[in-house]
Amino acid sequence: MDLGGHLRGRLRRRVHARPGHLHRRVRGHLRGALGQQPPPRPGHAGVRQRRRVRRPLARRPAGRPRALHLAPRPRVHRHLEGRRHARLRDRDLDLDMLQPAAAEGGETEEVRADRSCLRTSSCMRTPPRPGKKQGETISKGHRNYELMLNLQLGIRHAVGRQSAPNTLDLKSSAFDPKEKIWTRFPPEGSKHTPPHQSCDFRWKDYCPLVFRTLRKLFDVDPADYMISICGDEALRELSSPGKSGSFFYLTNDDKYMIKTMKKAEVKVLLRMLPAYYKHVRFFENTLITKFFGLHCVNVKLTGAIQKKVRFVIMGNLFCSSYAIHRRFDLKGSSHGRMTDKPIDQISEHTTLKDLDLNFIFRLPGTWFEEFCRQVDKDCELLEAERIMDYSLLVGIHFKDRCKDSSNGDNGTSQNAEDSEENRKGPLRLGICMPSRVENVVKNPESESPLIGEPTGEFQDVILFFGIIDILQDYDISKKLEHAYKSMQYDPNSISAVDPKQYCKRFRDFIFKAFADDVQ
Repeated sequence: MDLGGHLRGRLRRRVHARPGHLHRRVRGHLRGALGQQPPPRPGHAGVRQRRRVRRPLARRPAGRPRALHLAPRPRVHRHLEGRRHARLRDRDLDLDMLQPAAAEGGETEEVRADRSCLRTSSCMRTPPRPGKKQGETISKGHRNYELMLNLQLGIRHAVGRQSAPNTLDLKSSAFDPKEKIWTRFPPEGSKHTPPHQSCDFRWKDYCPLVFRTLRKLFDVDPADYMISICGDEALRELSSPGKSGSFFYLTNDDKYMIKTMKKAEVKVLLRMLPAYYKHVRFFENTLITKFFGLHCVNVKLTGAIQKKVRFVIMGNLFCSSYAIHRRFDLKGSSHGRMTDKPIDQISEHTTLKDLDLNFIFRLPGTWFEEFCRQVDKDCELLEAERIMDYSLLVGIHFKDRCKDSSNGDNGTSQNAEDSEENRKGPLRLGICMPSRVENVVKNPESESPLIGEPTGEFQDVILFFGIIDILQDYDISKKLEHAYKSMQYDPNSISAVDPKQYCKRFRDFIFKAFADDVQ
C-alpha cells in the first residue's frame, strides 16, 4: 500500500471538506451565543428521514489557482472566505439576531466575524443615488480601463491579505521608505494571486503597516474600503486633470478619491509620513487630507520599457447627500487666482478661486475658535515639513435652494432638514457644518481686496472644508518659479513663495475669510 499517496489523499479530502465543517461549527457557536436551539436533524422528532447522496469531490490540479472574476464579490478576511456560502444560505442569521449576544457579553469571535460579513453583503451596498454624477465612468474601451482593473486587483489583494493592526503605536522601521511589498500579477495567476484578464503587471505597496493603521485610526472598515474601490461599480475619471498633470478618480459611492502622483510627490509623502501620522493621531479635528493608501502599478510595455503609475487614495471632502452648490479653492495669493470661465458657464462643478470669493464664512463661536486653533496647528506641521502651495477647499450647500435644483457630484439635492447627516452623531470640524455666509462687495481701495466689504446680507448654508494639496515642497523648481515671477509681478501676490511666508499669508487670509458668527 502506498502510504504516502494514502495520506495525501486523506489530507486533500480534509482540505476540501473543511469549509462545510466550518459552516456547521460557526452556526453552532452563533446559536449557542444567541441562546437558540439547533434545528431538528433528519430522522429525529418525527422528521422524515432523508437520504444523503455523497458526490465525489472534484480535485483541482496542484498549483492551479481557483478562477476569480475580474469584478468578483469583495473579499472580506481570509478566514471568512470559506464561510460565505453557508452565510448566504442561512437566512435566519441576520443583524438583528446578533444584537442580544453583544448586549449580554456573550459575543464570540465567530459572531463578530459573521456580523461583519453580513453587514458587508447587505448594509454596505448602498443603492446608487439618482442624478448624474461628476466624471466619466471607466468602462471597457476606456484608455485607463486596464489601469483601473490593475488597481482594483492590487487593492483587493493587499487589503484582503492584511490583518487588523493590534496597536496604534508603530516602530520607526514601519515608516522606512524602503518598507514596501512587491507582488507580481501574471494573467494566468500564481500561488498568491488570482488569474485575471488584464496584462501582466507588478504591484507595490508603500509602508503597508502605516497605512493599514491609518485606516484603522480613521475608522475605515476593510470590507467597506474594498467594496468602495473594488466593487461591481466602476471608478469615475474627473473630466480635466489638475494643474500638475495628475488624474483624479472617484469611487462610485464618492467616499474615496484616487490621485495619480509624480515620483517627487511620493518622496515627499514618505518623508513626512512619521510627522503626518503623529499629527492626525493627536488632532482628531485636523483639516489636512486623509490618506488611506500609497501604491504603484508597474506595467511592462515593450522590451525594457516600463510604465509606472503611482497613486494615493484619499478621502473625498464632498462625500455627502448635500448638493455642493459652490466650491472655492483658497490660497491667499492674488496672481492668477480667478476662474477663466464667464459667469454664465459657472456651474456646481466649477472651482472658484481667491479673487472670485464673494462671501465671508460665519461659524458659530465655539467652532470658530476651534477652527482657528486647528488651522494654526495644521499650518505649523506644513511649515515644519517645508510644504507650500496648499489651499483650503470649501464647499457650500445653500439651504434655500429648491429640492429639484441641479445636483453636484453627490447625486441628489435636498434641504438640510431631510439630510441624513443632520440626524447623525456629533458635529466634526469641516464636515457638514451648519453656518451662515455674508455677501460682500469688492473694493479695490480696501486694505484686503481679496475679501471685500460686508453687506449685512446673510444666507444659511452647510459648509465643508479641508486643507488639500499638501505634497508640494519648496524644491528647486518652485524657487526658480518664484525668482522668475518676482521680476514680473508683486512677489507677495504669487503662489510660489517660501513656506514660512506662505504659511503666514495663508493664515492671515483664512482668518479674514472666516469670522465669528455674532448674532
